[in-house]
Amino acid sequence: MTSTVTSSPTLVRHPAGRGSLGGVGLVLSGAVSVQFGSACAALLFPRAGALGTVGLRIAFAALLLLAVTRPRLRGHSRTDWAVVIGFGLALGGMNLLFYQAIARVPLGAAVTLEVLGPLLLSVLVSRRAASYLWAGLALAGVCLLSGGDLGSLDAGGVAFALGAGAMWAAYILLNARAGARFPRLDGLAIAMCVAAFVSLPLGVAASGAALLEPGVLGLGLAIAVLSSGVPYTLELLALRRLSAATFAVLMSLAPALAATAGWLVLGQGLSLPQCGAIGLVVVASVGAVRAGGR
Repeated sequence: MTSTVTSSPTLVRHPAGRGSLGGVGLVLSGAVSVQFGSACAALLFPRAGALGTVGLRIAFAALLLLAVTRPRLRGHSRTDWAVVIGFGLALGGMNLLFYQAIARVPLGAAVTLEVLGPLLLSVLVSRRAASYLWAGLALAGVCLLSGGDLGSLDAGGVAFALGAGAMWAAYILLNARAGARFPRLDGLAIAMCVAAFVSLPLGVAASGAALLEPGVLGLGLAIAVLSSGVPYTLELLALRRLSAATFAVLMSLAPALAATAGWLVLGQGLSLPQCGAIGLVVVASVGAVRAGGR
């Protein structure tokens, strides 16, 4: 799963210079951490299964966020709670579906399909003609990724990745609303707890006592740090130096970074046409972000 910004930042101009270059480095470092965290999660699947792995990852991430943020639970309206619970369900659903996807298709392909959710959201919000052209380019990339036939990829993995993309779009919308209603990272911490309440029972039911093995627990904690702790911290620091538009463009590199992590950690090779397909989706994502920001 690709990490996203934890609130809806105000679009402001930041002066170019060392600060901006440092911000770019922070964003890219966080994105690399997320994708290598996903690759490490796939290594845990044989021992804990996809559901067990995601349950551990989210549970540890929730504990880390609770320890750091100590969110205030009083003084919120029913609407506030409805928003943050919806946020948590979207967060949990996104991770559950994504981990099911990477258990069936290569990491780079899964992220490429998943990123279509935010891309479609950007197109719908923008309503510009250029945005539809970028969407068409992304669709061409997906067709090329599958060799012109989605049957060349595992059908279940494709469905799970697309479902994760839909949850990612919902996550973005609800994240912005939660960020407006809860201070700091309080909304994210509460939402992560909701996601843990959803995912951990499923993981326990699927994997049982295997989740209590020291090696499984240790790797689960490492995955939580790589996929949540490090990226969230780096993204918050980066947004103090970069505009939201620049941040979004850099995050569009997720499919390429995922393909690299899959190759280095999991030995998942991609054909030249599939690499070209990932490149098309990256270009389409960057173009859609830039068109939507004008």
